[in-house]
Amino acid sequence: MTPAGNPGFGQDWPEALCAPVRHLPDHSHLRIALSGGMDSVLLLHVAAQLYAHTGQVSAVHINHQLQPNADQTARFCQGICRQLGVSLDSRRVTVAGRECPDIGASGGVEEAARNARYQVFEEILAPGELLLMAHHGDDQSETVLFRLLRGTGVAGLGGMPVTRPLGDGRLYRPLLDFSRAELYGWAVEYGIEWMEDPSNLDERFDRNFLRTSIFPLLKSRWPSLISRLGHTAHSCREGDELAGKLAEIHFQQCAGQSGELYLSAVGALSLAEQKNLLRWWIRYFHYEPPAIADWPQVLGDFLCSPVDREPELRGTGFVIRRFQGCLYLVPEFTALPADKPVLVPNQELSWGGWRLTLAPSGMRKTPAPEIRVSTRAGGERVRPAPGGPSKSLKNWLQEKNVPPWERARLPLLLEAVGDHEEVVGAGDLWLSGKYCGEAPASGWRIVVERECN
Repeated sequence: MTPAGNPGFGQDWPEALCAPVRHLPDHSHLRIALSGGMDSVLLLHVAAQLYAHTGQVSAVHINHQLQPNADQTARFCQGICRQLGVSLDSRRVTVAGRECPDIGASGGVEEAARNARYQVFEEILAPGELLLMAHHGDDQSETVLFRLLRGTGVAGLGGMPVTRPLGDGRLYRPLLDFSRAELYGWAVEYGIEWMEDPSNLDERFDRNFLRTSIFPLLKSRWPSLISRLGHTAHSCREGDELAGKLAEIHFQQCAGQSGELYLSAVGALSLAEQKNLLRWWIRYFHYEPPAIADWPQVLGDFLCSPVDREPELRGTGFVIRRFQGCLYLVPEFTALPADKPVLVPNQELSWGGWRLTLAPSGMRKTPAPEIRVSTRAGGERVRPAPGGPSKSLKNWLQEKNVPPWERARLPLLLEAVGDHEEVVGAGDLWLSGKYCGEAPASGWRIVVERECN
């Protein structure tokens, strides 16, 4: 735990409020996400006082430029930070769709503003830094109910985690166990000033509708609603954690060396286990599982459709494909260069997800060969074994069981030989003896690596 001091100036904050802010994960620098609202200003006051002795406290304000008082709020944040002796990093962002926000759309301007805000947080957090956010119990309850209404699963009903990685640092929410009413009572008692966001009263936004119209009614019937929903979120997080551990066990049983899933092993699982495994598997590769209404159909296509079919499942930034009895998660690739770049000696070339380098080998001085990089055009041949017969590159790749989507993007290394080009390398699958080994015959060595390595 990073040690915190005691309230020493301004106010003698109640220990109940200080305790969760005092006991934080280890960190090299503490940043406070400061919106200017009541909860974040209160958190800033407490954190600035508890950690004043460290000299490692700063605040971050994101100006979304969405509200009439956005610039006034930014100036207010500057003033409160100046008063507390805390440096402020104030950033202006442009929110997608701000000119004509489609509030009725999924997420709408709310989601766009959140994405813009978190993108800045990810960019500025350095290794070892901790970002404190002032979400409280009411925020958590609104999140759980909002996600329930959107039809989310157990992971979504777990609500906001207390902490998670964010960029190169971590996010931490120390106030989740407090209600908005508790924080408001302390803010008023201790004379804290804050800025109100006028959009908080606009019930066209789903969360505002829940906050202003639905939750007061629910609380009047069930006064312990916030704590009840908090318990629900906690139980769902535990359930999601157990589901993740089960999926990891199934992954170890079903996965190949490159992370592909053997369909014969997946087919032995129950439908619920298959769905759980695929969701976990997608997150394992750092993507978000897509919303799927008919999992039985999707899984049935992968498991039972004829071998000449090519079923797919597309998500944001990836596609799942079937090949020779396995499922592969394939990232969406950027377009390949249209030209044929030449390898410049001792200069690494980044090309279509690969890194390629041409370097001299040993003391022998020979002119650098002209090696170009390209994809298949058709009709190429390779000679995999020195002195052996040449083979059609197309047939050879099929023999090597290279998936079709990789064949199309495999970098071919072409050497100019007279009036034609000769294939001297195919990705990391094969290199001519002229350019590999301890003593390449050409006096030059080609190094080919996948960028993910």
